[in-house]
Amino acid sequence: MYCNELADRIRAVLAGIDGARGATEQQMFGGLAFLIGGNMAVSASAQGGLLLRADPASRGALCAEPGAERAVMRGRSLDGWLRVDDAAVASDEDLARWVRIGVEYAASLPPK
Repeated sequence: MYCNELADRIRAVLAGIDGARGATEQQMFGGLAFLIGGNMAVSASAQGGLLLRADPASRGALCAEPGAERAVMRGRSLDGWLRVDDAAVASDEDLARWVRIGVEYAASLPPK
């Protein structure tokens, strides 16, 4: 089960981002995902921390940051998906930065 406190913190960040005010919520991958135009941007992960959608071209730089790594599901590494651990989103500023990365990428995709 995902962390309700983290989900509330994500909601607060999304409320302050112009392009994210119409975000919808959906339970996915055991967590609570926040979608922009039907595309997942960020999720309060059931494994703790965030599951984040990001531009695959920026994966290397983002994975070099402390607490971030390429997401692996069912033994398969996923391009454009990151896991960001709890410590990397402990401060509101750090959480907001990661959420914005996910929102910007999701907003750049065609709506579903």
